[in-house]
Amino acid sequence: MKIILHDAKHIREALLPLTFTRPVALMPAGIGTIAERWQFFFPEAEIAFMTEDYLQCKFPASEPTADTLHIPGHIIPTPELAEVAAGLKPGEWIATPEGEQIVCGSRLQHSPKTTLTVTAYRSLPDIFRQSKERIAADFNLLTAGRRSRPLPSSCTLIGPADRLFIEEGADVEGAFINTRMGPVYIGRNSEIQECVVLRGPIAIGPSCRVRAGARLLPGVNLGESTRVGGEISNTIFLGFSNKQHDGFLGDAVIGQWCNLGAGCVASNLKNDYSEIRLWSYPQQRFAKTGLQFCGLIMADHCKAGINTMFNTATVIGPGCNIHGAGFPRPYVPAFSDGGAQGFTRVIFRKFLATATEMMRHRSVEISDADRSILQYLYDNA
Repeated sequence: MKIILHDAKHIREALLPLTFTRPVALMPAGIGTIAERWQFFFPEAEIAFMTEDYLQCKFPASEPTADTLHIPGHIIPTPELAEVAAGLKPGEWIATPEGEQIVCGSRLQHSPKTTLTVTAYRSLPDIFRQSKERIAADFNLLTAGRRSRPLPSSCTLIGPADRLFIEEGADVEGAFINTRMGPVYIGRNSEIQECVVLRGPIAIGPSCRVRAGARLLPGVNLGESTRVGGEISNTIFLGFSNKQHDGFLGDAVIGQWCNLGAGCVASNLKNDYSEIRLWSYPQQRFAKTGLQFCGLIMADHCKAGINTMFNTATVIGPGCNIHGAGFPRPYVPAFSDGGAQGFTRVIFRKFLATATEMMRHRSVEISDADRSILQYLYDNA
């Protein structure tokens, strides 16, 4: 069977700038992405994406068949939802209270088979607001019936041992791990250095490095090959990014191929405790969120120099280079270079050379599709 994960235009725009470079279904959701979780429930299925034309060169669509499941890419699967979706026959469909539809083939029935309340991303803050819940749910799902590697005697565990899972190849020594408030998952071939503090729920993906003395607090979710240090709370890294030195991040989302220099800090709470406004791409203005906590939202391929300071709820578009004293404005458009003193346009060939070199440091070669997407964004975003 096939599953096609569709980008709803209004959802994709609500999740910008992170969805400039990926389909909605490749957003992180617990231990993995939304698409990976659908693949978990349907291991034999071919997963394809229906997204923006300029992204299809990297994330190709697929010709649907009579029994193809068409699913909005922002809906996060649960065992219950997957079971109902698997039972759909061609022509049948499921509805959500918000009007979203999961359809098998072409919708033929006049009314949905059932109406289900689903978990989904509908705004940028949903990504970090749901982090703890999603990690806990995936931990139970992915570790059921499996045995963790033993915790070395050099480590200290506080809380239930069955809430800790260490994959094969992980190197964990001298760490302090607290599972009382939620599980801690450590992915294969990751390194947790001495004097690291992990307070669950936390998910650390494959081939990550958590540097000595780091403090990772509840809700932290590290994608593949992320390297971190300092104090991090309720923050999601999509993968292949660095924040290796001291400095605070909280209630934040960091894209792929980003680098935060030594001493970078980002506020997640205003001094007057007032409601946070966040840049809205659909509205092209700062919009109220109803939130008191919101930190840095940074798209792919961004860099921040040493001691860079970010105001509460700063949104950074893809391809930016932030540096200099003072606070840059809380919205920085794509491919900007500068800081509090002002911005100029990034020179594309220099940007591409930096991106290529950073990817090589992770043994990843930039593809023609990557270049095409970045060139399109430079010309149009």
